[in-house]
Amino acid sequence: MRKNIGGILTALAIAATIASFYFDSKIIVLVSSLRTGFFDQFFLGITLLSSEIIIFFILTSLFLWNENKRKWILPLWLTLFFSVAASFLLKIAVHRQRPFQCGLVSLLPSLQESSFAVWNFSFPSFQAMLAFSAIPILSKEFPKLKYAWIILAVFVAFSRVYFGLHFLSDIIAGGLIGYVIGIIILKYEKERKIGEKIYRKIFGE
Repeated sequence: MRKNIGGILTALAIAATIASFYFDSKIIVLVSSLRTGFFDQFFLGITLLSSEIIIFFILTSLFLWNENKRKWILPLWLTLFFSVAASFLLKIAVHRQRPFQCGLVSLLPSLQESSFAVWNFSFPSFQAMLAFSAIPILSKEFPKLKYAWIILAVFVAFSRVYFGLHFLSDIIAGGLIGYVIGIIILKYEKERKIGEKIYRKIFGE
């Protein structure tokens, strides 16, 4: 049953990504029209938080260590590595401009000084990919915090559209790819226990 639900949700996400390509321009303009002072400050905080998302991986690793869930530290960082690699390769391959670079929406003055030279392309959303890639492992090890992290991941993804940094299809695709990477790493660890073996080899436990 759970596999069927997962398959259906994956199929819906893929369909939503494809459909969103046709409505990206209209959606980005619509979302930007919702900007207010309050929402600007709220999502600016989310965006700045997502820019420091690697710090989250460090803090989560320390939490896993402290909670004696140390065998999951390596798999968590593998999701980060593969997400970074996949995002970089796709960005270079697709070469899609960001919405504000296309002149569809304006960029807030507070974001104009941010450098987009390194990740200068829009598809897929790097932040959405990283945020969603951590969900499978965190859901397994910290089920009580699962929904809090999912909500945060959604806010991170939406903030990218809100500020015109990404199209809707960018964040859907990024979130889906990141989540699938997380699922694959989780399944591989369950079957092969690579992280556990490396941990025991290093620390002899």
